[in-house]
Amino acid sequence: MTDIPTIDLSGKTVDQSDLDRQLAARGPHRLIGADLSGLVFGEIDLSGWQFENCNLGHCRLVRTRLSETRWSACKAAFADFGRADLIDAEIVASDFNNAQFRQAILTSAAFRRSKLTGADLTDARTIDLTLEEVLAVDARLPKVSFRDQKLTQVDFSGALLEGADFRDAVFDDCSLRDAQLLRARFEGADLRGADLGGIRLGDAAHFRGAIISRAQATALLKELGLRVL
Repeated sequence: MTDIPTIDLSGKTVDQSDLDRQLAARGPHRLIGADLSGLVFGEIDLSGWQFENCNLGHCRLVRTRLSETRWSACKAAFADFGRADLIDAEIVASDFNNAQFRQAILTSAAFRRSKLTGADLTDARTIDLTLEEVLAVDARLPKVSFRDQKLTQVDFSGALLEGADFRDAVFDDCSLRDAQLLRARFEGADLRGADLGGIRLGDAAHFRGAIISRAQATALLKELGLRVL
C-alpha cells in the first residue's frame, strides 16, 4: 500500500475552522488522534482517508463521501452518517454506538471487532455488508441483507431485524436473543451457531427452511411452552 500524508492532531484542540482547513488537503490523508466531537464534515470528498484513534462523537457526516476509508480504534457515538457514501469502508476496533446510518451506502463495507449498539441502519444499502465480532445489541437493521454471509460473533440481542434477509447465511457464535424478526427470512440459513433464546411463537415460523441443532429445537419447544419428553 502506498504511504499517504499523515496529520497528527493528538492532544490538540480542533474547532470547526481547524477541521475545515485540514479536510481541504488534496488527496487521501491519515488522520491520527483527532478529537472532532460535534463538528460538521458536510458533503466533502474524503475517499481513501484513514482515521486512527479519532473521536467523532456527535459529528455530522451527512452525505460525506467516505468510500474506501479505513477507521481504526475510533469513537463515533451518536455520529450522523445519514446518506454518506461508505462503499468499501472498513471499520476496525471502533465504537460507533447509537450512530445513524440512515440511507447510507454501505455496499461492501466491513465492521470488525466493533460496537454498533443502538446504531440505526434504516434504509441503508447493505449489499455484501460484513460483520465480524460486532456488538449490535438493540441496533435497528430493518430489511438489511446478510444473504450468503458468514456472521461471526455478532450479537443481535434485542435488535430490530424486521424484514432482514438471512437466507443461506451461516451463524458462528452469534446471538438472536429477543431480536424482533417480523418478516425476516432464514431459508437455508445455518443457525446452529446462534443463540435463539426468547423466540416467540410468531417468530418461530420465520425459521422455516433453516438448519438448527437438536438442542436448539428442544429449547425452542420449551420457549413455546411445549413439554419435551
